[in-house]
Amino acid sequence: MSKILYVELINEKDSLKKLLKLPLMAGISWGDFKLTDSLSEGNYRIRAYTNYMRNFGTEFFFDKTIKIGNSWANKVFTKTTYNFSKDNATDKVAATIHFEDKNGIAYSENEVSYDVQLDYRSIAKGKVKTDLQGNAAINFTNNQSFQNKSGKIIATLTLPNKEKVTKSIPITSTSNDVDVQFFPEGGTLVELLPQRIGIKATASNGHGENIEGTIVDENGTAITTFSTTYLGMGNVVFNAQAGKSYSAKVKFKDGSEKTFKLPLAAKSGYAISLNTTDTSNVVLRIMASADLINNNELKIIAQSGGNVYYASKAKMDKQVLQAVIPKSKLPSGIVQFTLFSNDNQPVAERLIFNKHQSELINVSLGTSGVSAQRKGKAAFTFDATNQSKPVLGSFSVSVTNANKVAPDEDNETNILTSLLLTSDLAGYVEKPNHYFLDDDLKTRKELDNLMLTQGWRRFIWKNIINNVGPNITYKPEESITISGTVTKGNKPVPNGKVMLMATKGTLYILDTVTNAEGKFVFDNLSFTDSTKFVVQARTKTDRKFVEINLDVVPGQIVTKNKNSADIDVNVNNTLMKYIKESDNYFNEMTRLGLMERTIKLDEVTITEKKNPAKNSSNLNGAGRADFIMTAADLSTCVTLSQCLQGRLPGVIFRGNIPYLMRSQNTPIQIILDGMPVEADFLDNIVPTDVESIELLKNIGNTAIYGSQGSGGVIIITTKRGGGTSSYDRYAPGIVTFNPRGFSVGREFYSPKYDAASTSSRADLRTTIYWNPQVVANNDGKAKFEFYNADEPGTYRVVIEGIDAFGHLARKVYTYEVK
Repeated sequence: MSKILYVELINEKDSLKKLLKLPLMAGISWGDFKLTDSLSEGNYRIRAYTNYMRNFGTEFFFDKTIKIGNSWANKVFTKTTYNFSKDNATDKVAATIHFEDKNGIAYSENEVSYDVQLDYRSIAKGKVKTDLQGNAAINFTNNQSFQNKSGKIIATLTLPNKEKVTKSIPITSTSNDVDVQFFPEGGTLVELLPQRIGIKATASNGHGENIEGTIVDENGTAITTFSTTYLGMGNVVFNAQAGKSYSAKVKFKDGSEKTFKLPLAAKSGYAISLNTTDTSNVVLRIMASADLINNNELKIIAQSGGNVYYASKAKMDKQVLQAVIPKSKLPSGIVQFTLFSNDNQPVAERLIFNKHQSELINVSLGTSGVSAQRKGKAAFTFDATNQSKPVLGSFSVSVTNANKVAPDEDNETNILTSLLLTSDLAGYVEKPNHYFLDDDLKTRKELDNLMLTQGWRRFIWKNIINNVGPNITYKPEESITISGTVTKGNKPVPNGKVMLMATKGTLYILDTVTNAEGKFVFDNLSFTDSTKFVVQARTKTDRKFVEINLDVVPGQIVTKNKNSADIDVNVNNTLMKYIKESDNYFNEMTRLGLMERTIKLDEVTITEKKNPAKNSSNLNGAGRADFIMTAADLSTCVTLSQCLQGRLPGVIFRGNIPYLMRSQNTPIQIILDGMPVEADFLDNIVPTDVESIELLKNIGNTAIYGSQGSGGVIIITTKRGGGTSSYDRYAPGIVTFNPRGFSVGREFYSPKYDAASTSSRADLRTTIYWNPQVVANNDGKAKFEFYNADEPGTYRVVIEGIDAFGHLARKVYTYEVK
C-alpha cells in the first residue's frame, strides 16, 4: 500500500542521527547512510517503517542494533570489564576501563574523570588515574531503584598534550541476576491435564542463560526435573494435581539457587498441545477438564498475517481430541492457533513456526565464470525458480572478504529472519538466524521452545470479534504530497487559487484551487532533500490577505531499543581486526586522493557574540556582510522595494530591480530564507515580517555564492517567532516550506580491471561488491559481475530476494581467492 519508506540511523542516546526517505517500487527500495569520519564509535540502530505502520505501534518496526567502529580518526581505544557483587539488595559494580592508543600502547598514569548514569540519571562522579597498564578502576552501586539497570559511563581521558577525549561506555547490567519465567502451553495451566510448560531464563543483560531445576509441591516433594537446552529456553511436561501449588527450584551456572512459584492451575478449562517436530505434519490435541466434556462445539482457527489457513469444528465428547494437519496447508513463518469456546470466546492459543520449502525461491548459481585470481573477474549467473517454475524477482547481492569481515552466522539479520520470524514476534529475539541454518530435529525443538515462550498470548480477540481496530491516524503514502487549508477570518476559502513554486536547480510552478472546505493538495510530487517551496494563496477574486495552514505530519518518536541485549560494551575492540583492515584501505584511498575527510577545526572559545542577523541563511555566517538592516530600520516601510531604494549603499534600483552601481548589467541575487527569489517577489513580503537584510558586495563576501553572486547578493531573513514549525509565514497568503524529499542513493564503487590494465594500485577493499537491485526476468535468469580485490581470502557471496508473489530467497556461496 505504501510507496514511501523511512529509514533511520539512531545513536546510543536514542537520538536520531540520520533519516532517509526512500521511494518504494513494488515494495522494494534501497539506499545508504554516509558515515563521516568524525562519527564516534558505538552501538547504533537502524529502524525502518512506513507511515501506515505507525498506526500499530513501534514494536513491529524493523529495528536492528549494529556496531560502528572508528579507528581512522580515533586516538583512544577502550576495553571495559564489569564485575558484579551484592550487598543485601544493593548491586555493587566494579568497572575496569583499559585505555590505549591505536598501536596498543597503554595510556598510563593519565587522569580520567567519569560520570556514571543509569536511566539517564547521574549516580556517581569522580576522578581516577590510570595505572601503569592503562587501567582505571571505577566503582558504583545500584540500590535497585533503577528498574532498567542499564546506562553508561562517560569517561574523559586527559592526554599528555592536555587534550581531553571523552568515551561513552555502555552499562548493559548491574548484576548477574537471572529471571526465570514459566509459560503453560495454550495460555492457562489446568488441573489434571498433562501440559507442556515453556521455560525461559534471561540474564539481566537480556541474554538467555541455561539453567536446570526441579519442580516441587508445597510439601517440598520433588515431582519432576527440567533443564533448558538453548539460550535459556526449554520445556517440561507437567500434570498439576487438584488443590496443590508448585514451585521450581532453579540452579544457575554459578552454582547459586533460587525458588520461583509456578502459575496456579485453574480447576476448569481447556488446553491445546501442538507437536511440530514431524517434517510434514502438525499434530493438534485439544484437552478439556472433566466438567467440560459436554458435547459443546469448539472451533479451532489457524491464521497467519490476517489470513485463515485452517478452520475446524469439533464436539467435546471426550477428554482429548486430535487432528493431523499437513504442513503444506500452512504458510511459511509464524502461524497462530486459537481455540474458541461454543460462545466464541478464545480459551487457548499457541504459536508455531512452519518451515515450508515450497514457498521459498530456489537460486541455482552458475559459477563457471568466477576467477580465483586476485583482481580477477567474477561473473555469476543464476536461475531463480519456485516449484520448478521461473520467477520474476528482485535480488540484492553483497560480497565480502570473510577473512576480514567475519560473519556471525547465528546472529545474522536477513530476509528470512526479518520477514518470517522477528517481524511477527514482540520483544528481543536472540540469534535469529540460528533457527534457519539447519532443519534438523534439534533445531526444530529449539525453534518450538521459542514459540512456546516468546510467542505466548498476543492478540486481544475481544477487539477483533467486536470489529474494533486501532485508530488509523496515518494514511498509506502513495506519493509525496503538499497539502493544507486556506482560510480568511478563520473561515475556509472555497475556489481559492493556490500556487506552488519550487527551486532546485530550476524553478517549477504548479497551481490548483481549493475545494468547498478550503483544502488543497499537490500530489505525485517527487523531489530530493533540501528542495525549498513557496506556497502562495489568493481568494477567487485575487485578494491576498488569507492564511495558509499546511498539513505537517509529526515525526516518529524514538522509542527505547528493544534489542538492547545486542549492545556491545567494547565496540572498537570487537571490530578491531576489521577496522584495522579498513584503515589500510582508507589510507590507500587518501594517498590516491579518493577520500573525503572531515577537517576537524581547533576549538574556538567565543567571548562576545554579536549577531544582528538571527536565523540568517548567509553562507558566510550570520552578520558577515558589507551592510546590515534590522527590523527596527524597516518599521516605517510600506513596501519592501520602495523601502530599500536609497538606503542600501552602492545599490541602485531600476524598475524595482536592484543593481550594484559598479556592475549595472547583472541584477543583485535576492535570497529569501535561503531560497533564491526574483526581484518582483520583494513586494510580496510584508516589511514588518523581516528580521534582517544583509547586503553582500565585496568579492570576499560574494565569492561563496560563485557566479550566482557576481552581481551582489541581498539576503532577507524573516521572523520565525521561535516556533518549531517546518514552514514559515512572512506575508499574507504566502508560506515558505522545506519538506523532506527523497534521499538519493549512491552507486557502490567497484573498480574494473582488464588484461591490458597495468594498475599497480593496491586494492584493499573489505566489501568487494554490493548491488541492491539484480533483476531476474520472466525466464528467472539473472547475472552480475565484479572484480576481486587485491587480497586473497574466502569471498562470501550473499544473495537475497523476493518475487512478485512474496516468495523469499536466500543463498550463501563462498569461493577462495588465491
